[in-house]
Amino acid sequence: MGENLTAVGSIEIARAALADSVDSVEYGAHLSSRDLGGGLWAESFVCTRAGYTGWFWEVCLSEFEGRFTVNDVIVLPGSEAIVAPEWTPYRDRVQPEDLGPGDVLPPDADDIRLVPAWSAGDGEDTGVVDRHFAREVGLGREWVLSFEGREDAADRWYDGAFGPESAHAQLATSSCRSCGFLVSLAGDLSDRFGVCANRTSPADGSVVAFTYGCGAHSSTRPKRSGSAEIVPDPVFDTVTADDLA
Repeated sequence: MGENLTAVGSIEIARAALADSVDSVEYGAHLSSRDLGGGLWAESFVCTRAGYTGWFWEVCLSEFEGRFTVNDVIVLPGSEAIVAPEWTPYRDRVQPEDLGPGDVLPPDADDIRLVPAWSAGDGEDTGVVDRHFAREVGLGREWVLSFEGREDAADRWYDGAFGPESAHAQLATSSCRSCGFLVSLAGDLSDRFGVCANRTSPADGSVVAFTYGCGAHSSTRPKRSGSAEIVPDPVFDTVTADDLA
């Protein structure tokens, strides 16, 4: 089979376009030709640019009646190229400890965790006429937690350091539900969480699940070890004086 003259022509034109775009030390031999259909061709060349190991140059051309037009000259990653990890939006990467004094992190305009304080969606199935969140109207808070926002917080607190699955809770003999140091919350989360007010507890000042627990529970009492009723005879008597008479 004879050589494809269209492909040969596109290679030379692509090589010339590459030479006009980058230094000669940044590209090498021709790798492949691809007929993209519809008069479009893609010519690939080795990339020798420093720091781009495993990448390749690709020149895209349009062909019409044997004449070529160069569309793009780009560098692309190959199968062995080192590339940056998939982009994660900043808001999804930032952690609570990243927020320093003076920093600001406003919520998204469509954050489902917040609803207007006058929202009629909160508590309409609870049978409570004077809903807790409706009382916020006119009290200075434009936004309050939505149902999704409350459940998101509840899931996060349950899975956190002061939830029922933590090491302290697993070894505790009593839970926060019965602890005198538990400060009650108000609202829809008050049936599951409170705030610890025990300065000797690792959870002091933190929101704790009722099912959390630690060794500083208010009902904890010191244990006294019982002493042996009968002291065995010593192996070596170092108390009684020896009778040397």
